[in-house]
Amino acid sequence: MGEKRNYNLVDTMKKLQGSWFVEHTRAKRGAADLRDLLTREKPVRTFGAYNGQQAVQHVKAGLDAIYLSGWQVAASANSTNETYPDQSLYAVDSVPNVVRSINNAFRRQDQIEVSEGGAGFNFAPIIADAEAGFGGALNAYELARNLIEAGAAAVHFEDQVAAEKKCGHLGGKVLIPTSQAIRNLTAARLASDVAGTDTVVIARTDAESAKLISTDVDELDRKFLTGERTAEGFYRIQEGRGLEFGCERAQPYAEYADLIWCETSKPCLKEASGFSSSGKGATTSQSVLSPLSPSYNWRKRIPGDQPLADFQKELGKMGFKFQLSRVAGFNATKSAGFDFARY
Repeated sequence: MGEKRNYNLVDTMKKLQGSWFVEHTRAKRGAADLRDLLTREKPVRTFGAYNGQQAVQHVKAGLDAIYLSGWQVAASANSTNETYPDQSLYAVDSVPNVVRSINNAFRRQDQIEVSEGGAGFNFAPIIADAEAGFGGALNAYELARNLIEAGAAAVHFEDQVAAEKKCGHLGGKVLIPTSQAIRNLTAARLASDVAGTDTVVIARTDAESAKLISTDVDELDRKFLTGERTAEGFYRIQEGRGLEFGCERAQPYAEYADLIWCETSKPCLKEASGFSSSGKGATTSQSVLSPLSPSYNWRKRIPGDQPLADFQKELGKMGFKFQLSRVAGFNATKSAGFDFARY
């Protein structure tokens, strides 16, 4: 797993930890549990939860980890009580607040089970969506710090411009330079080091379907650009090279992150294999993450019953150690509520 740091760890800790060290037990134990899960042969599989009661039911049903998606927070669990699209429009404290709420629900369930003579409740590790960081590297640091203090085991950052952030399946995405994305990952790692939690840092690239990038400052990015610019000043990315671009970006990301993730527009084992191989080119122990989106037209892409049933197994063989369906909790709640109200 990528552990590269662009700072001296010992000197930085002396300067930033201060004289009064606060132990973040929930985040630290959750990160250790998640790292243990990622070493096992069976991939970690989960889907989105956006409140404590959902998360408790996920654990009771046997899920090993909780995924907290920004999409669901935007739609139904943000601090401003709005219903937003997935564009980072909600307040930056929203996801930390939901992490805290989930951990409070776990704690209450644990108290109930212990009071009834049981061994306690499984505090499943929480993987939190940090979106595009809500700003620059300092914003990424502060958000990661708040997520850790709320008890998150892992954080993931995507390589989009924070002010232009779009859902993975929407058009108009604007990438940030590779070097800037690395600064955000470094900021998240720094927040973890200062907190002493060994938080799992996840790097997501949206290059596969992005058409624009904010600047051509990085040589790695430049070779994928057309040289044309939009009226807003963004640089255009060459058509048909998105997956290649994502694979190229994954290699430096993998040096700084524990897991890498390529946002894709369709389920495709061939493309997944290419991305997995690109990440392992940077560090042989790299784990990769696969989103299993309900937005995919699964039957169109995988019409056969057996290939569809085997899809996640095949991903596991390629090294996709974490597999998630982001908005399944939100969709399941809506569906159940509608059916119950109708019948």
